[in-house]
Amino acid sequence: MVGIAAVIFIAGVGLGNGTIQFGAVRNQQNKDLPENLDYSSVESMYDVLKANYDGRLDTGKLLDGMKSGLAEASGDAYTVYMNSKDVESFNQQLNGTFSGVGAELGQDGDGNLIVVSPIAGYPAAKAGMRPQDIIAEIDGKSTTGLNIEEAVSKIRGPKGTQVKLRLIRDKKQDLSLTLTREDIKVPSVKHEILPGNIGYLQITHFSDDIAKLATQAAQEFAAKDVKGVVLDLRGDPGGLLDAAVEVSSLWLPKGQTVLQEKQGGVVVSTERANGNNLLQGIPTAVLINEGSASASEITAGALEDNKVATLFGVKSFGKGSVQQIKELAGGGELKVTIARWYRPNGQNIDKKGILPDKEVKMTDDDYKNKLDPQKDAAVAFLRQK
Repeated sequence: MVGIAAVIFIAGVGLGNGTIQFGAVRNQQNKDLPENLDYSSVESMYDVLKANYDGRLDTGKLLDGMKSGLAEASGDAYTVYMNSKDVESFNQQLNGTFSGVGAELGQDGDGNLIVVSPIAGYPAAKAGMRPQDIIAEIDGKSTTGLNIEEAVSKIRGPKGTQVKLRLIRDKKQDLSLTLTREDIKVPSVKHEILPGNIGYLQITHFSDDIAKLATQAAQEFAAKDVKGVVLDLRGDPGGLLDAAVEVSSLWLPKGQTVLQEKQGGVVVSTERANGNNLLQGIPTAVLINEGSASASEITAGALEDNKVATLFGVKSFGKGSVQQIKELAGGGELKVTIARWYRPNGQNIDKKGILPDKEVKMTDDDYKNKLDPQKDAAVAFLRQK
């Protein structure tokens, strides 16, 4: 599996799927490149296009196309140019409110557009979409050649309008769905106390409010002296790097390593637990699946490697890179991969994912009957502690 480009096509543009970092990082890997590119051949092509094209050209679209082409030439699915419309959608996504069908879009190793995770309660999940479903067509048109942002823009739309999707599941089932778009508000945290005094904390995406909300849940768990905690990261596409560090810190002693960032194999940053370890010492089970990516994988990996949690479910998505947002002269922004992140055990999970300690799969009947053997297994494990 390659590339989520943190997109959430609920939002319509990507978070670099997961770890977005803001700040300055200096990269020495491309220091041998020329200071400026020679654009004479591009200008020559423009002259030929302008003189010969049978149709009306748009200067803005031509410039956007050149910027997009530069980003795509990196060969990295997470390095993407965003115009002003894309930036607006991106900011809506960070706020957790947007209009769409309620699913995250990604890309596999063959370049297919895939569903990373449908969000419970919204059109995609209600229609039965699942992680790893290939999106072959959007409104009758093939998705071949579309990048993630282009596909997202076609799937998004005003509330009440419809979009038709053709899906391929497990390389054998051919499914057609018509979804009605909705306004979507994604709560980043849900929590409750389950029978047997087990705390249940579900994180759907790592937004900027996650530290406050997760801490409130942890305070309640601690006050009620829960016997164990289930941290549900299934279907969580990621989000902000800082949020992953904050959540991991709830279980880890101050100073414990959460992750390292490397450029060209050289460590440029180490993120450590901040000391807000309200849940330290409480037996914990973490749920992961194919839709758990980036920031959720950082958290799962940090808790497993530091031996404070047991992982249940199936292998996670596998996104091990960090993105940064850069404003561009003339408008627009570049979401660019600036580093690779590594677990405390030294592993980078890109294209590999994280394997659970205890594999528990979901069958077709489980989905149809709304059963949850993964959660049940985690709860049963903690009740025996």
